[in-house]
Amino acid sequence: MKVLAVNSSARSEGESKTALMLGHLVAGMREAGADVDVVNLREKTVKHCIGCYSCWTKTPGVCALKDGMTTELFPKWLAADLVVYATPLFHYTVNATMKAFIERTLPYVRPFFEQREGRTVHPRRQDPPRAVVLSVAGFPEKTVFDQLSSYVNFLYGHGLLAEIYRPAAESLGHPMARETQDDIFDATREAGKQLVTSGRVSEETQTRITQPIGDPEVFRRIGNAMWKTCIAEGMTPRELRQKGIIPRPDSIRSFMDLMRIGFNPQKAEDTQGTLQFVFSGTEEGSCYLAIDHGTIQAVEGTAEKPDLTVEAPFEVWMDIVTRKADGQKMFMDQKYRAVGDLSLLMKMGQLFGK
Repeated sequence: MKVLAVNSSARSEGESKTALMLGHLVAGMREAGADVDVVNLREKTVKHCIGCYSCWTKTPGVCALKDGMTTELFPKWLAADLVVYATPLFHYTVNATMKAFIERTLPYVRPFFEQREGRTVHPRRQDPPRAVVLSVAGFPEKTVFDQLSSYVNFLYGHGLLAEIYRPAAESLGHPMARETQDDIFDATREAGKQLVTSGRVSEETQTRITQPIGDPEVFRRIGNAMWKTCIAEGMTPRELRQKGIIPRPDSIRSFMDLMRIGFNPQKAEDTQGTLQFVFSGTEEGSCYLAIDHGTIQAVEGTAEKPDLTVEAPFEVWMDIVTRKADGQKMFMDQKYRAVGDLSLLMKMGQLFGK
């Protein structure tokens, strides 16, 4: 089987979740014996269709525009048995780069009118390659792909072998997803194998690919904290990660979320203790972290017998957590108060911050 995998993400490797998912799908296809050619459209020149109809009249089957689509990609598209259209979800459908690619496949049809299955269509110069659509989105609900699904089903009809959608894709590669992402990637590779061997993806495999990643409420809280930090710092998410800046919690709940996500279980294998936090100022309330030999629980409220109690203005402690301020200096300056097992306080730098 000759497969053309077209990736329309503008992001480079390591940043693109479209490329991440496509990589696992392609790996499975190759394991099943397919000859897969991966094309990143960001590296090609694909001009927009100008609607001149030259490909229907003056040069039948050949586009008048002379670019990478005409000279390289369209011939590859025609020769493929299967084309994977991999796109990030932009405004609930394919992005502009993929749309331009799709529109430039117009020369494969003739200009005349025929009726097929109750609707008017153009006759084909040859049968198009079968299609698989892969897309990723930031929102956690699978329903975010409904408009894209409607579009590609109308466009490719019976030739559409599978739709592979991954919601909450920005969580992939993040500690939040560590318990499920390996299974998602394994299922995506399995989908690639199934497409080559049977021309379909099983329902079980689809369910594994789209399985929830963590708690959607936690996803939204951490996501909002990240975006607020980006705005406050005047940075993009990528710049934030490159500089190692931690999203600033804006509530006690998002603080608890961040501490769970940033917890380093390997560094805590010999640690047992309960850290109580009592916050004042912009956010008033209490929560505690119960650490037990590599595990952690974050609970709102007051622990029965905490080993360490930290009393601090919320903004002061968030400055410490996000490394805007030095915790030891703030303690010496009496900006916050800590009572109990101070060794737990001293170990927080190694227990958290992954």
